[in-house]
Amino acid sequence: MKKLPLKIALLLTVLFASSNLFAQDFQGKAYYISKTTMDMDQFGGQDMSPDRKKQIQERMKSFLEKEYTLTFNREASIYKEEEVLEASTGGRGGGFGGFTSSFTGGPKYKNVKTKELLQDQEFFGKQFLIKDELGNLEWTMSGESKQIGSYTVFKATAVKPLTGFDFSSFRPGGRGGDSEKKKEDEETKEPKMVNVVAWYTMQIPVNQGPDDYWGLPGLILEVNAGNTTILCTKVVMNPKDKDKIDKPEKGEVVTQQEYTEITTKKMEELRENRGRGGRGGRRN
Repeated sequence: MKKLPLKIALLLTVLFASSNLFAQDFQGKAYYISKTTMDMDQFGGQDMSPDRKKQIQERMKSFLEKEYTLTFNREASIYKEEEVLEASTGGRGGGFGGFTSSFTGGPKYKNVKTKELLQDQEFFGKQFLIKDELGNLEWTMSGESKQIGSYTVFKATAVKPLTGFDFSSFRPGGRGGDSEKKKEDEETKEPKMVNVVAWYTMQIPVNQGPDDYWGLPGLILEVNAGNTTILCTKVVMNPKDKDKIDKPEKGEVVTQQEYTEITTKKMEELRENRGRGGRGGRRN
């Protein structure tokens, strides 16, 4: 009797173990860290000193580095940010903290069976409920693999339109050149695209992943999209204390496109107001 090739034997072992793991109604919980890098020159920092850039980056750290949990079952998931108590800044940067907190997303619900996407979102004191259809990504599979913890993961790539407010187009100083760039962007009216690299494991054969990502034959443990990396640090299967995967229900219902238009318009107003009169308060 011939022995099965090692890769096939390993795959069958994984599938057998997975079928046992998901034989009953189950729930899993994955923990992720998300890190985003920002080019300060694109954020209006061409004229800033290195010390000033570093100071702003430190103040933005809580906005650019976050921790999330993804609670999931076969059909639905809820992705939400972990609450972190921040140290007191003694009143410094309070306005900046308020600015970044306005873009902190609330719990995001995905249902891969009904293709529902719901997110609870507060923006400058107003509650919104972003309700949209869960978009499909055209994944291209790769034979490339690696290890993330105890899981064997496989590579897949896709291209997706950039959704949400585009920070690269926002200039806090409100300089004249920005209006020209805005006109150019409006004239093209083509959505910005971002390359996505995802790593998924068939050891957890669910059609789920962090944030908006899904659609692969296993849980997505790592995503690299543009200047953002999302990495899973721990997975707990069938925890004793299960969380409810409830749909968000509060807030004014808007689509993702409508919400992006609302936030972009508000930030343009803030930029213009600051450019007209908000820069004259500090002099050395």
